[in-house]
Amino acid sequence: MGKEFQKQVRSLSKSLLSFLILILVLFGGLYYWANHKSKPEITEIPLEVSSEDYDKVENGIHVATGFIDDRGMQETIQNCTACHSAKLVTQNRMSREGWKATIEWMQETQNLWDLGANEELILTYLAKNYAPTDKGRRQNLEDIEWYELN
Repeated sequence: MGKEFQKQVRSLSKSLLSFLILILVLFGGLYYWANHKSKPEITEIPLEVSSEDYDKVENGIHVATGFIDDRGMQETIQNCTACHSAKLVTQNRMSREGWKATIEWMQETQNLWDLGANEELILTYLAKNYAPTDKGRRQNLEDIEWYELN
């Protein structure tokens, strides 16, 4: 009974080993197939960037950023758009004090560098070109003859 049992164990071991080899070959083939499929070729289209377009000003507006063309614009572009979109500046309206407070807040909390001699020029530019406007809601309509729609 001992030799017969040993024969059965060897036979079972060979079958198990054959099964394990089959599994390894199967998973190895699947891994190879999954990682070596032909990938679609991607052709990069070069983006045409012209420094002429970057410096272009039309109707008093710097085309690339939307900033109003005025003294201090370049310094404002260099210092403001290094961290955020020009739109973040152009959509806001603040007094000189408001712009100064915003710059100080960015320096204290957002790691904005010391603007040095440019700070005065930038503040003057922003206060002149992006100051609060008196425009608000339109005035209420008065002395209107209303009628009902049928």
